[in-house]
Amino acid sequence: HGLPPVAPMLLRQSVAARWSRLASSSSSTVAAAVATSGAAVPGERLIALREALMDEGGAAPDRRRKPHQPKPDWLKVPMPGGADFQRLKKGLRSGKLATVCEEAKCPNIGECWGSKKETATATIMVMGDTCTRGCRFCNVKTARNPAPINPDEARSTAETIASWDVGYVVITSVDRDDIPDGGASHFAEVIRTAKRLNPALLLECLTPDFNGTSGLAGVHLVANSGLDVYAHNIETVQRLQSTVRDRRAGDAGAFRVL
Repeated sequence: HGLPPVAPMLLRQSVAARWSRLASSSSSTVAAAVATSGAAVPGERLIALREALMDEGGAAPDRRRKPHQPKPDWLKVPMPGGADFQRLKKGLRSGKLATVCEEAKCPNIGECWGSKKETATATIMVMGDTCTRGCRFCNVKTARNPAPINPDEARSTAETIASWDVGYVVITSVDRDDIPDGGASHFAEVIRTAKRLNPALLLECLTPDFNGTSGLAGVHLVANSGLDVYAHNIETVQRLQSTVRDRRAGDAGAFRVL
């Protein structure tokens, strides 16, 4: 309905062309079905072809949806929630802080954020939520020129941590190759401020390699800023470094940092 006069003609030509290709099929059974049903109405021709295909393959293809296979118990994690989970989430939002837990879509977020009050914690990600590198295993946003670092981040991070009433916190960051020192001085200031507000706090810092910016000088600056545990990821085995990591990173550089 509403088609121009030429449309039905083109449709008939298309059907005829496809039928001709089937007639020249290398399958003798299918070709015979096409040939013997040449004078039949279109519905009968389709029935004949279907029967021939069933004879060739033994049965019509099963298009039913495959049965659902439940995941093994060891792969399942509980849905995040609970009072402590909401308390941490509210504190992070009020302080306008990013976490690697959320940015990297970590499946263990419910376990870390929802533990009992004395141990519930989140891994705070400083220097913004956008990385200048593009590692293929990571889900954190990337850009060549992310937004400038929030100059008030050290204070807001320290105050948020103090409000959690926890004894151990992890701080990490994105890579900021767009900043002259890679953000090492800013990272160190976050640590000093957090320790000043809560001297008893145990602070682990999971740092970038500062490769291409301040290098090992940036590593020394952060390592001597008052933290308790210095951490740096190797990410994967040597064989896969160039496959899954950004070209500016690698296991040799990671070992130098450590």
